[in-house]
Amino acid sequence: MSSLTRRGFLTGLSVTAGGAALVACASPDGNPMAQQETPDPVGDTPRLYDAIVPFDGEHQAGIATPAQATLNLIGFNFVDGVDRGAVSRLMTSWSEDSRRLCTGETPLGSLEPELVVAPANITITCGFGPRVFEVIGAVDKRPAWLAPLPEYSLDQLDEKWGQTDLVIQVCSDDPLMTSHATRHLVRSGMDYARVQWMQQGFLRADGAHTPGETPRNLFGQVDGTINPREEEQFDEQVWIDEGAPEWMRGSSSMVMRRISMNMDTWEILDRPSREEALGRTLDNGAPLTGEDEFDDPDFEATDKFGLPVIDRQSHVFRAQPAEGHPEQRLLRRPYNFDLAPEPGSEQLSNSGLVFLCFQKDPLRQYDPIQKRLDEADRMNEWVTHIGSAVYWMPPGTSADGSGGDTYWGQGLLEA
Repeated sequence: MSSLTRRGFLTGLSVTAGGAALVACASPDGNPMAQQETPDPVGDTPRLYDAIVPFDGEHQAGIATPAQATLNLIGFNFVDGVDRGAVSRLMTSWSEDSRRLCTGETPLGSLEPELVVAPANITITCGFGPRVFEVIGAVDKRPAWLAPLPEYSLDQLDEKWGQTDLVIQVCSDDPLMTSHATRHLVRSGMDYARVQWMQQGFLRADGAHTPGETPRNLFGQVDGTINPREEEQFDEQVWIDEGAPEWMRGSSSMVMRRISMNMDTWEILDRPSREEALGRTLDNGAPLTGEDEFDDPDFEATDKFGLPVIDRQSHVFRAQPAEGHPEQRLLRRPYNFDLAPEPGSEQLSNSGLVFLCFQKDPLRQYDPIQKRLDEADRMNEWVTHIGSAVYWMPPGTSADGSGGDTYWGQGLLEA
């Protein structure tokens, strides 16, 4: 999904008071993960006040979009008395405001126009939890996978990071824009839904501007090597389409897992021990049997003692799709968090991942992978899953309705 410059947007399209919509564009090579940037006249650094990711399109932005530098993930629960009509009004308001924010325009009712002058590749993405289908009287339409994930033996889930009715994912390359958009949506939705939790995350500031670069987590590990990168792979793994009801086509699902990472004990290990647990090198993410990050791991290769080069309990081995099940692939979009240590904790850190992944069906894609990791992944010594939720991510939108829903979930809510 390509970025457009604000200048190009304003000069190339007629902008109405209501905020015209941009149509999602593909990069010249058809790669939905690539971006086209407008270079700064002085250097090569993208100018964040010109950087716009189209809000409207067949799919919601913020899924296939290259990960930006900052994340605010906000879980909302409905206030008492909300019904189908109220949910429709909330989605209409949020969609209209998000469309403006993502194109550098001031939302209606906002008194802070100075805070939207640098869109900074902002994307705002909305998801529905299981209870939405109860509130709108459409339980019979709720997908079978839209429910709590099966229990995993090593989970230590905390309810404060659990399932919510709605989720909003705000990502951008400028913390100020991320914060302002979050505040606006929280404020504008307060009559319908209140914040249950907010999870903030970060990546390298230039990550979104380096096509093909895989983000790193705080262990130094590249995270997302086997993500889909071609449009056909996204169609196979991420977007719900064939055989689905009309209102679901172009949608996806999000799994959120909050993962605590024990930095203190991880940092005791030497690099060879870390790489053996991962099954990949730390410098460039190559499998231990290869030279480049995207080389296929050779799980049959052995060392001079006849032992597997890649341990059968390493992360890369346990995370691979089960034999004969190529469908067990998905899109990873994780963000790091790093907070003050918990009071009274003996650990020197409070760090981890807001692990987000997108797929057609979590029960067919995420769950089998997580079961294998839960069973034997060597990385389990340093990671603990402490939060979990699942959401349906509605299809993309069209400002005038000619290309689909005008607001998030309209096809479902007005069925």
